[in-house]
Amino acid sequence: MNTQELLKKVRKIEIKTRRLSDAVFGGEYHSAFKGRGMTFSEVRQYQFGDDVRNIDWNVTARYNEPYIKVFEEERELTLMLVVDVSSSTLFGTQNQIKKEIITELCATLAFSALQNNDKVGLLLFSDQVELFVPPKKGKSHILRIIRELLEFKPEHKKTDVSGALKYMAGVLKKKAIVFVLSDFMSDDYMKTLQIIGRKHDVTGVRIYDRHEQELPKIGLVQFKDLETGKNLFINTNSKKTRREYAAHHIEKAAYFKNAFTRSDAGAIDLETREDYSKKLLGYFKAR
Repeated sequence: MNTQELLKKVRKIEIKTRRLSDAVFGGEYHSAFKGRGMTFSEVRQYQFGDDVRNIDWNVTARYNEPYIKVFEEERELTLMLVVDVSSSTLFGTQNQIKKEIITELCATLAFSALQNNDKVGLLLFSDQVELFVPPKKGKSHILRIIRELLEFKPEHKKTDVSGALKYMAGVLKKKAIVFVLSDFMSDDYMKTLQIIGRKHDVTGVRIYDRHEQELPKIGLVQFKDLETGKNLFINTNSKKTRREYAAHHIEKAAYFKNAFTRSDAGAIDLETREDYSKKLLGYFKAR
């Protein structure tokens, strides 16, 4: 992809996802993710209905009438996007492959954070940490993140969710909002997730294609495992084969749900045909 094509693609994604974040997600994002605490803003005269626990007795005594302390939410937060760039995210049988949906989701979340003056960081992983972009504010930084999501070429093909989470925990010293976007085709990340979940506000977004769970009955077919590069011939007419194929992916989905639930983290299942904006909005409202 040359520079001009890349800029056009970044601009197209910006227009689509910024419209979503401006119209819908900015307010829902703010409501869903609270700031780190309350800071003192000012004192003002007491009004009927104010909480008497906020009365400033020193000022009240000085002016001989009640005054209260006003507090504001300390809003600044960090949004960390932990994104799977392994080869399995290049799969898709619908209008978009998983990687394209992940990119749009990340852009929507990033612009929502921008609207709330939060920092945004990016961690790309396969079975290794491929790229870390430290959290920063600003539109130019968000556009850089989108460019990385579009054009970055990973050196490795497999998936290690646990390793990515451990790396993130090492570089983020303060509490952050963490979105892990992957098809979660790996396992053994529950223990790491439970540790991370004690400090950070974590949400997992599992993106999958229906044909990963429902093998079509179309005879003998050659498949290529995108993560190992191996070619396999599979008889899709075999009931046993289709059952085992479905069971493997159902097992991965169940592990994902169980791992995030037991870690007090949020979990979103998103099929490639679904409208990700509705799914994300529903999740925000339910928090």
